Amino acid sequence: MSKRRNKVCGADVHRDLIVATIRDDDNLLFQNEFGTTHAELKRFRDWLVVNNCEQVAFEATGVYWLPIYDFLSPYIDTIVANPWKIKNIPKDKTDSKDSQWIASLCLNGQIKRSRILSKNERDLRTMTRARSGYVKTRTQFRNRIHKYLASNGIKLSSCISDIFGESGRYILGGLVEGWSIDTILDGIPSGRVRKKRDLIKAAIGSGLDEISRMLIKDTMDLLGHLETKVEAASQEVINKLQTKSKDLAIVMSIPGIGFVSGSVILAEIGDYHDFKTPEQLAKWCGLSPGENESAGKKRPCGITKQGSKYLRTMLVQIAHVVARKSNTKLSRFFQRLSKRKEYNVAITALARKLICLVYHLLINQELYQEEDCERRKSKPAKSDPTSSYSPEDQLEDKVAAIVDAFYHLKANGRKRSSDGSG
Repeated sequence: MSKRRNKVCGADVHRDLIVATIRDDDNLLFQNEFGTTHAELKRFRDWLVVNNCEQVAFEATGVYWLPIYDFLSPYIDTIVANPWKIKNIPKDKTDSKDSQWIASLCLNGQIKRSRILSKNERDLRTMTRARSGYVKTRTQFRNRIHKYLASNGIKLSSCISDIFGESGRYILGGLVEGWSIDTILDGIPSGRVRKKRDLIKAAIGSGLDEISRMLIKDTMDLLGHLETKVEAASQEVINKLQTKSKDLAIVMSIPGIGFVSGSVILAEIGDYHDFKTPEQLAKWCGLSPGENESAGKKRPCGITKQGSKYLRTMLVQIAHVVARKSNTKLSRFFQRLSKRKEYNVAITALARKLICLVYHLLINQELYQEEDCERRKSKPAKSDPTSSYSPEDQLEDKVAAIVDAFYHLKANGRKRSSDGSG
């Protein structure tokens, strides 16, 4: 908590309305209402400055607090509070009373500041979340096509591993256009898939009805447009990560973490120097167990889930991947824990261990290395005894590989754009 102030302001923020109350040691109240347009926010800021307000506090209401924070923070000490931690008495709630309550807490230094990312960090986080949203919508469209095929008795996914690959898209295109089965089978681009001619013919059956052809065609068009958006969002994430290529290389050195998951981790964490210990970062992610004690008796409690749900979800997904790997230090940790704990509990513990590991590697600027891998390495070739390959050299090589991958991804993106493919 912060020190006590002489004059502060508490604001109750809504989409189109701000109710603000200024309070001082003598309990003098000044209350006013403002809109949320730029002109109204400027009037709000000037009102605070004229009244010599030392500090302003408001709840993090959706995304409505963002422009208010950007307007006020350069001119006055601004606190953004977690609404869950400054709740007022239930069933006694008005906008005026809420603003007075926030002002009272702020005056006495009883509001804990929420962690606010910088503008660049917020932009990167917005792009990674937008990309995740595009991918989720793409999955929904693909499932919709599976449903249309199944409703016509077409079991194409039982004989083709990916119906949205090159051969699968060709077959879907032929079905939509009403081609004959033999014409579709003869034109399949993959020789490996053509060998399944009889299975594909049996799976297609009598083809699609008119309504399904129209719906699948429309969905395929939307899917192609959405994949273009996914690629554009990925490219923007790459551009914004250029300054963090070294950190990205470090995170991606952990087994199970690729470019997408690594970029999400860096975007959601922001500046990892804000955390003093890995345990503090794990608690911020909502992966630490909660506390429940009464009358000296402690009861078991699950994780708090009070952090970024995007980061927590990504870490759990990575934990599932790591748990399936064979003979790694992290997978062995999961196997030992899963023998005495439930599967989901062990996965959550592995996710917590992963974020603590990420923190340690980033703070120390080290690459992840398996101890057993070092022991299993073959004897190195004879070389100059004075030369050595330090961890710093390994890290620089990893960064160079990441930057080189960025370049090739950009080049491939330009090539696909010139070919007109989505």
